[in-house]
Amino acid sequence: MGQASPSAPGAALLVGSCEPFSGKSALVLGLARQLLQRGISVRFGKPLATSLDATTPADALNAAGSVTPGPELIDDDVRFVGQILGLADDQLLPSAHLLEPAAAQARLLAGDLEAGAGFEAFRARLAAAGEGLTLLEAAGSLSEGLLYGLSLPQLARALQAPVVLVHPWSDASSADALLQAHGLLGSLLAGVVLNAVTPEVVPQLRAEVAPALERLGIPVLGVMPRSPLLRSVTVEELARRLDARVLCCRERLDLLVETLSIGAMNVNSAMEFFRRRRNMAVVTGADRTDIQLAALEASTQCLILTGAGEPLPQLISRAEELEVPLLKVEHDTLTTVEVIERTFGHVRLHESVKASYAFRLVEEHCDFERLYRQLRLPVAA
Repeated sequence: MGQASPSAPGAALLVGSCEPFSGKSALVLGLARQLLQRGISVRFGKPLATSLDATTPADALNAAGSVTPGPELIDDDVRFVGQILGLADDQLLPSAHLLEPAAAQARLLAGDLEAGAGFEAFRARLAAAGEGLTLLEAAGSLSEGLLYGLSLPQLARALQAPVVLVHPWSDASSADALLQAHGLLGSLLAGVVLNAVTPEVVPQLRAEVAPALERLGIPVLGVMPRSPLLRSVTVEELARRLDARVLCCRERLDLLVETLSIGAMNVNSAMEFFRRRRNMAVVTGADRTDIQLAALEASTQCLILTGAGEPLPQLISRAEELEVPLLKVEHDTLTTVEVIERTFGHVRLHESVKASYAFRLVEEHCDFERLYRQLRLPVAA
């Protein structure tokens, strides 16, 4: 491919996806850790920011969503990765633009589809970087960022940077998006990692699907099984999305919810069902005290009460004893369940326990030796 050696300034690798929430941050963490273990200096950035924290100055963004590069204009994901990996501030790259509705509207009405000065400043900072490799996380899909001139294909061509895609795999039809990406990226597609695979079919994918994709010119660098932990969501995030009142245990809102259970059965059936689940959010009517008490004795991370009425004082007392947050929502049970189901797998990876699991998942299920050779990095003996 004729890429510059990562020992030279400006060397970059793009990590992208064909659809949002495919596992980019998990792959970045696992890959970066392996690079650091090889003694390779790592930098990280997102050319198109999707979330800037509250410390970003209001006057740092113009109407077109451009930012003036500086240490305070770092995407939240970039800050989290830097914190987990122990990267210094100068190893985190500020973003060129912010993906934000008002900015997108302004760019659309102005017909401004160029990356512009924000990206030129970003590219200059990248070119001035020291030795090592810069990992860049692209937008959520192949088309996201076109209004900013910063879609994944545009970035890859502008930087002449190789691309690794993370892609959820359900069945053979999942290959369509990868074939589209291959057509857009050509030789810049350095490889793909198939993610969120049903654990039982991982061996089959390795034996049959990976070789088939390789024959179509799509290198497969890993096949990672679906992880309930990485798809999990904090109780705090559920409370926010449900606009719920927290009735107790506010200090335990960092608990992770992996599964959802609905307490709409008789108590004996519920107890048997709850025993088979782990790290649950249990949704039940505010009047079902029997179900609520049964849920508290199981692997329940939070209890979400729907409908009219308030819980009995003894329920709140028992929840406090067991340190299980109680949430009260105004929605009906069906709406509450729909909101929660949409949340699983669609939250940012911002918990250290998830990061630790991502390290292990990538190490066990990905093989980057071909990628390292392509990037002219040291290859394991």
